[in-house]
Formats: sequence, structure tokens, C-alpha cells
Amino acid sequence: MTDTNPNAIKKIVVIGGGSAGWISAAMLSHYFKDGSCEIELVESEEIGTVGVGESTIPPFLQLITSLGIDEREFIQATQASFKLAIRFENWRQKGDVYYHPFGKIGGPIGANEFYHCWLRAKANGHPSALIDYAPAGVMADQWKFMLPSQAQGTPAASASYAVHIDAHLVAKYLRGFAEARGVKRTEGLINDVVTRADGGIEKVILKDGREVAGEMFIDCSGFRSILNGKALGTEFLDWSDVLLCDRAVATQTVNINPPHPYTLAQAQDFGWRWRIPLQHRAGNGYVFCSKYCSDDEAVATLLSQVEGEVLREPWVLGFKSGMRKQLWNKNCVAVGLAGGFIEPLESTALHLIYRGMDFLLRFFPDKSFDPALAAEYNRRMAMDYEEIRDFIVLHYRTTEREDTPFWRAYREVELPQSLKERIELFQAHGVLRDGVDDMFRAPSWQSVMEGMGIRPRRYQQLVDRIPYPAIEEILNKAAPMMKSFVDKLPSHDEFLKTHCPAPIPEAVARGPKSAAKA
Repeated sequence: MTDTNPNAIKKIVVIGGGSAGWISAAMLSHYFKDGSCEIELVESEEIGTVGVGESTIPPFLQLITSLGIDEREFIQATQASFKLAIRFENWRQKGDVYYHPFGKIGGPIGANEFYHCWLRAKANGHPSALIDYAPAGVMADQWKFMLPSQAQGTPAASASYAVHIDAHLVAKYLRGFAEARGVKRTEGLINDVVTRADGGIEKVILKDGREVAGEMFIDCSGFRSILNGKALGTEFLDWSDVLLCDRAVATQTVNINPPHPYTLAQAQDFGWRWRIPLQHRAGNGYVFCSKYCSDDEAVATLLSQVEGEVLREPWVLGFKSGMRKQLWNKNCVAVGLAGGFIEPLESTALHLIYRGMDFLLRFFPDKSFDPALAAEYNRRMAMDYEEIRDFIVLHYRTTEREDTPFWRAYREVELPQSLKERIELFQAHGVLRDGVDDMFRAPSWQSVMEGMGIRPRRYQQLVDRIPYPAIEEILNKAAPMMKSFVDKLPSHDEFLKTHCPAPIPEAVARGPKSAAKA
């Protein structure tokens, strides 16, 4: 049989491994499982991967499903635990706590959105909190868990969930998946990049002189951005004027308590601290601004607050928030850190890898590399990056804290125009500006706005059609019913041990190495 398109791409080269490289290779190998396109991944054991991000958002599990991977098997192989929400502590003011839950909050009352009915109730003095009607939030707060698919017809059915994973184990798992489907792995350091007459990438030359050529290149080389940044000189859009943090210190600890089904994001004097519990260990880190805090101070702060024995020495990572102006430039597509980075407050790093490859497969070119496809790809990906940027800036810029120079500096940050307009519209009428295929849906924006003290001045006018006693009765029944149901659920730890227990990792069983807490 002859090819329907003789101009079809026959060779794709992925530069770099880690999560970005192996997610990309796995998706390509699944898409080209007919063998019509050769896929080669070049990486070196000499170059470490960042491997800090261990928290995901619900769409990440769509990747696992789309590849035909059994979710239970994946959870066990990656030491994963479940994630129902992010718990924010000390963000609006010291002592404040709120959740960003996954899934729906409440249900429509008549033809009216639940949130606006709740706003009307609050205007009438109702004592409830928005989180009382979010099943994922209520479960997270009580450290309970149930799969929504097993909760049909119950108050928990509209919850959603993600996972906490070991990033290195994810890369290892997906490497096995990809190699089993024909992906060729080449070990070696890249010494040079050769470009074509039209400026695109022709081949890479390894340190030992070997050459790897291809028709399309996926740049997963991390912050080095060997192809997109260095070889093609793609401009970097710097967002450090609105995202002030530029460094992170991370470490791992043995779990001394059962894992909680949420990511902890606890505001600190000069940034924020995360705790991401897997089944047997936890990832811990402190994202901070180097203008106000030194590396030594950040390490000391983190180690003074972690729970459990330290499994490995803390390591410090510098970063710059922003993105490449063209993620797809000529015959090269930058995925992951090679294309951009936004601090991990909302756990979006792995999703952007999946999203980048998903869009590439939607707009997949032939060897002519029609610029219209690249332009549309870049437009859609830029929308994602800007939406995430705005959502994260929202957490910082709306703080009421003025107790340190860092938080006072954020009070003076000029909002991106897109976020300014979104906040103004929401404050006036509780309306959210919807985009095409938004990453964060209304419950996410509503939860963070409420948590940071931004409440609309007026609920949607048509809610007044409903007699208020009817709204009050529904709210009065729904919250106790939700709490009563969740009370009877298994704990998150019990669910993991019953349904998808992971073996104790060797590092945890062996205990801490030479790491010290001082």
C-alpha cells in the first residue's frame, strides 16, 4: 500500500528525557503505533532532570486513560496517592485557610447556577461556606476518599481528582511504555545542533561524534532549551514582573502520618511551602524570591518545618517565569521547561506537557510545516500559559498581608490586563469570562476568589425569581447531607491500602542517608 501523503513525516527526534521527554515519546508511540513514523529519544544519564513537580491536576489522568494504561497499575508503579484539592494556608492573611477543590460545587437550583444562589443566601446572612457544597473539598478536609465513578447517585459523584506522583517513576514507567511500542532511546550528550538552509533543525551531533537526524524535533531539554532557545533563538517572554518568586528548594521525607488527599500550599514570609504526600514518602519544597531570601535561609526554613526524617539532601533550583514566544518554531516544538515555566502553585507543569503534545497531534503537519498550523498551535498554547499565569498571580496579588517586604511588594504588582478585567467583571456581577477550552473552570476561580476575599457585589439578577425560602431550604439540607455522607467514607489511607497499595520504596525502607535536619 502506498502512502496517502508522500510528504508525511517519517522521523521524529525527541531531545531530552525526564517527564517531558517520555510523556512526549509515549504519546507519539501510541499515535504512531502502526509504525508509520520512527521516533527516537536522545538523553544522557549525565544530565539530571528537575523532577520536583509531583502534583498534578485532573486532566493529567486523561493522558493515562488515552494511552490505554490501567490507572490502578499506574498509581502503584508511581507510588501515587490521590489529590482532591489544594489547601491554601496563610495566603489572604496569616491563619486563613481555604481550599481549591476539584470538580463541581453544588448543583443548579432550577435554571440558576448554584454559586449565584449561594451568593443570594450569603446576602441574607446564611452561615454556610462555599466549600461546604464541594464534595472534593469536604472529603479533602476530612482526609477521606472515594472514586467518583463508584459514587454515582451520592453527594460525592460530582467530585473530581488528580494524583500525587513520583516524577522520576512516571518517566521510568512511560519510558517502558514507549520503548515497548518501538521508541528508540539513544544515550549521549548533545555537542552541536546543525540547522537547515531554511533555519529549521537538520540534526544534532553527540559528544562522541554520532549524528541523529530527523524531520521534526521535540525539544524537551529543560531550562537549557537547546533547540528552541539556543539553536533557533526563540524570544523568551519574561513574566518575572508579576511572578516574583525565582528559586525553589526541595527535599523528600519519610511519611510519619497517613497521606492527606490534597497538596498543601502554605504561604511563608518570602514565598510558599509545599507538601505533597505519596504513599510512603512526601515531597517538600519552598518556592521563594531571592531578592528577599537567601538559599541558606530558604533551606533552613524548609527543614525547620518538614515532617519526618529527611531522605535526601535539599537541592536548590533557580528559574525564570515566562514562556518562549513561539513554542513551535519551524520544525521544532518546545515541550515542558524548554518552552516555558510557571511556578508550581497550581500543579500545572505536567499538564502543560500533555497539553502541548495533545495540541501538536491535533495540528500535526507534514514535511511542508504549514505556518498556519504552527500559528494556531502557538496561539492556543499561549492562551493556556497566560491563563495559568493570571490564575497564579490572583493568589498573590489579592493578599491582605503586609508583614514582610515580599508581601508588600506584591501589593504593588501591576495586574496583567486580562486578569484585571476578569476580576473587575467578577466583582461587579459574579460573571467569569469564559475562553475556549479553559483549563480552570468556574469552580476553580470561584474558590480562589472567595478564599482571597473577593466576593461579587451582586448575584445574578434572575436568581430573584426563586423564592428565597426555597434556596435556604436546599442549602440547609445539602451541607449536612454532604458531611454525613463523607463521614462514612473510608479514609484516604484506607482506600489506598485496600485498592492500590504501592510497595515500600527501597529508600524509605533503608531510611535516611547522610541527610541531616540542620
